[in-house]
Amino acid sequence: MHRSPIDKRETRFAIQLLRDQIGQHVYPAHRIDRPTSGILLFGLDEAAGTALSILFQERKVQKTYRAVVRGHLPESGVIDSPLHKYEDQDGHKKSAETQEAETAYKRLAITELPYPTERYDTTRYSLVELYPHTGRRHQIRRHLAHIRHPIIGDVRHGCNKANKLARANFAIHRLLLAATDIAFPHPFEDKQVQIHCPLEASFQAALARIF
Repeated sequence: MHRSPIDKRETRFAIQLLRDQIGQHVYPAHRIDRPTSGILLFGLDEAAGTALSILFQERKVQKTYRAVVRGHLPESGVIDSPLHKYEDQDGHKKSAETQEAETAYKRLAITELPYPTERYDTTRYSLVELYPHTGRRHQIRRHLAHIRHPIIGDVRHGCNKANKLARANFAIHRLLLAATDIAFPHPFEDKQVQIHCPLEASFQAALARIF
């Protein structure tokens, strides 16, 4: 999104790219983790950026993500588990303080492939749609890891063995998490805004190899 100690080597930033494309400053309202693909939301002026931020704070924004996870998830459910806050910007030091966090999910597809993993003869995956009701840092990734269905390609919160298998057998070198849809009331007009972002090409290619 912008310059950060998280990756000091990065030279391309969404804020700068968009500013250069449209020739004006922009104000970020919806951020995603660096390895996640999908929708970013900006206001074109400070008032719009502030209004959008308030909508997020008041939980008036509906967000939808898609992910590929290890194992077969139940058909649907809600992960209601508080998460520790991070005290540092790069997300390594956790505070003793926790925040409420809730993520609903719906399973879209499952597969079982003949690749041995740990003590099993096969490897199972689920394609899931996720609806975070709160916006904690790395919430979806941490919640899925908490229920032992980590997202494939998650090097921070995921399973190293599952990631290694995915790289070796399916050439997956990214986090399989994408922000696909966002809906919210327009901050200045009496209408609903709905934005959809198709899955990025490398994500679609991964799905074609697995499912």
